Amino acid sequence: MKFTDGMWHVREGVEIDWMSHVERSAVRSTASGHEVDLLLTKFTRGRGDKLNTPTLSATVRSPREGIIATKFTHWAGEADIGPQFPLVEEASHPYVAEDGKTIDCRTGPLQLDISKGPNELALRYSTAEEGRKLTGHSGRSIAYVSDRNGPHYNPNDQLHAQTDHNILLGLDLAVNEKIYGLGERFSPFVKNGQSIDIWNEDGGTSSEQAYKNVSLYVSSHGYGVFVNSPARVMYEVQSERTTRVNIVVKAESVEYMVIAGPTPKDILRRYTALTGRPPLLPAWSYGLWLTTSFTTSYDEATVTSFLDGFKERSIPLAVFHFDAYWMKSYQWCDFTFDAEMFPDPSSYLSTLKKDRSLRLSVWLNSYVGQSSPLFAEGKKNGYFIMCSDTTIPTVWQSDLWQAGMAIVDFTNPDACSWFASHLRKLMDLGIDSFKTDFGERIPFEKVKYYDGSDPARMHNFYTYLYNKCVYETMTNYYKEKGLTGKEIPVLYARSATAGTQQFPVHWSGDSESTFEAMAETLRGGLSLALSGFAFWAHDIGGFEGLPPPALYKRWVQFGLLSSHSRLHGSSSFRVPWTYEDHPELGGKAEAVECSTVLRDMTRLKLSLMPYLLCQVLMARDHGTPLLRPLLMEFGEFDQNVWNIDTQYMLGDNLLVAPVFTADGEVTFYVPKTSKTTAGTGEQGKGVWRSWFDHKKTYVEGEWYTETHGFDTLPLLVRPSAVIPYNPKLERPDGDFTDGLKVLVNGPLKEEISMQIVLPDKVVEAAFAIVVNADGSLRDTKDSVVSKTLRMDR
Repeated sequence: MKFTDGMWHVREGVEIDWMSHVERSAVRSTASGHEVDLLLTKFTRGRGDKLNTPTLSATVRSPREGIIATKFTHWAGEADIGPQFPLVEEASHPYVAEDGKTIDCRTGPLQLDISKGPNELALRYSTAEEGRKLTGHSGRSIAYVSDRNGPHYNPNDQLHAQTDHNILLGLDLAVNEKIYGLGERFSPFVKNGQSIDIWNEDGGTSSEQAYKNVSLYVSSHGYGVFVNSPARVMYEVQSERTTRVNIVVKAESVEYMVIAGPTPKDILRRYTALTGRPPLLPAWSYGLWLTTSFTTSYDEATVTSFLDGFKERSIPLAVFHFDAYWMKSYQWCDFTFDAEMFPDPSSYLSTLKKDRSLRLSVWLNSYVGQSSPLFAEGKKNGYFIMCSDTTIPTVWQSDLWQAGMAIVDFTNPDACSWFASHLRKLMDLGIDSFKTDFGERIPFEKVKYYDGSDPARMHNFYTYLYNKCVYETMTNYYKEKGLTGKEIPVLYARSATAGTQQFPVHWSGDSESTFEAMAETLRGGLSLALSGFAFWAHDIGGFEGLPPPALYKRWVQFGLLSSHSRLHGSSSFRVPWTYEDHPELGGKAEAVECSTVLRDMTRLKLSLMPYLLCQVLMARDHGTPLLRPLLMEFGEFDQNVWNIDTQYMLGDNLLVAPVFTADGEVTFYVPKTSKTTAGTGEQGKGVWRSWFDHKKTYVEGEWYTETHGFDTLPLLVRPSAVIPYNPKLERPDGDFTDGLKVLVNGPLKEEISMQIVLPDKVVEAAFAIVVNADGSLRDTKDSVVSKTLRMDR
């Protein structure tokens, strides 16, 4: 939200009170260390300036090592009715020193210096050892803003007219500093120049709106900023003041936290320790998922024909998903299979699991249509969000999605238990996963919640409670059945906010079937990765329309080199033989080629399962995502990677450059892996190599343009990488040790130990493979490695 009109003016109806002076300060000792209290005022020349003016109170603390939180409050009279992000705070005992003009706070590698000389208010965040400035508040950057443009302002109320109250915080940017993250955003990857609202919306992938809004940004300057509020947070990233990120919250109080780096991995490690780390996922979830698509017609015969088609074409399938019309229309959600389409769901699902060894997933959301048999029950028991502007109890309803639908109120424990009871019945039938769709367009005006939470703050936070309920239902179910350690919950969620990374997987939402939409989808995934989310998927081929065969095949390559891989569309099925019915798109010949590409890429991903399960341990332990922007791996060494959003790293050692053209031409960059390795290809120094052709090498720090058929794409192995893989795998949860191989892109500077995680126990490494510096393999457990392949020989 822009309040200013250029440098010297403000918008009509707006009054900005810039804080310039520390009237009082105090350092308090607490159980977790020291806290600093400040009373901030406008520019003060004398006692007369202390009348008829607002102040901001500020409290500075450290919730964890390397994180400094500052909370600003205008009026403190409002009760905090929630919700709040659940945080995992830990006593960090920050060091605080004070003299006449400065207060210095230090925690880990982060330092905050507060200037409190007369009318000299400034906050400076820096690295504790070198003193290098990270960001801060310089002149005219902390303010209380009164806005008469709001809907409640009435000039007839004169002095007591109700204005909108806002807190404005401007954080300094350095020359060439770049900003990333803020959730899954499909806009340009570098956020500089953008106006961004943290406000969940169902807007597709081709708009400025986002399903997953996270109030965290990561800076190329070596720090992150997290606004600890589920309310609407408005960012102007160099789009109002060209030297600042302006943050506005319409509230009486707001807390933000500066998170130390210096690297993006360090920032995410600290952020996910605070807001929650992603759990590990079952091995089967990394295989290929197929859905019935969204609005298509289907029944048992259709589903069976899909599965037969995959078997006939030798395409390994791990999960089958029943999308919306597994339930009867207008009855979403009643959690009951449509009896006309699925007359005996228990028997049918059992057959799919036993005879075809499939895992099963079903679509749901947290809305209950008026025609659902559950509507009357939910209304009677108070399980729904209610209207706040009616004289008699009234359920809030809408026709926007399902006719007369209500929304489950997850602040009511009984409503959570009720919702969970229906999920448990589905799990009794054999359902292994739930696609938790929607959860974005939650009403925030004239509604009330069971626990009295602020509806405006619940708009974003609702998805946290929704997905938490489903995830915990699955966790408790497995515990009660004695399956803990054998079965692991997995969701397929669309909406999210800060902390929801604890309930994976998340997918990108509704995209068009174009190369441009494929590229914007990747931008969303890269931004989400820098927002603390380790696992991510997207609709292979795009959601809307029927993708041209070239796009389908290129998206298959991208999708099978993502953490999770799902074929899904809206009005057309995503089975590759769909093209048999479209001679204008190539007919049977294209159907055969699409099937071949899908089969080969699925097998490639299956072969990488030993590598992938090893890599995801870093997600649980450090918050490091599986799909990573290049800047996350190479930003310290290579300035070029800070702008790249058309390629990514899959774990530590594989670079992926999806092809975004029908003719197969792709331009990609090969990053520098250290400060001294640029350029080389000289004898004795490592080079990047193609996964598909080990003789094809790439020099670091160079751009390449290639043309690829549909059997390859730029998939590069990092120098000195050791990658365990198994080309014999037919299933993502198969026997890794039968046919396990190790790929070595030598030469190696030293021995490398690679942890091997087995699919029956993904929560820990089973054993380690050690490769000596000369590329030879040291004896491992039971000599499970069948072969070691040197790419450089």
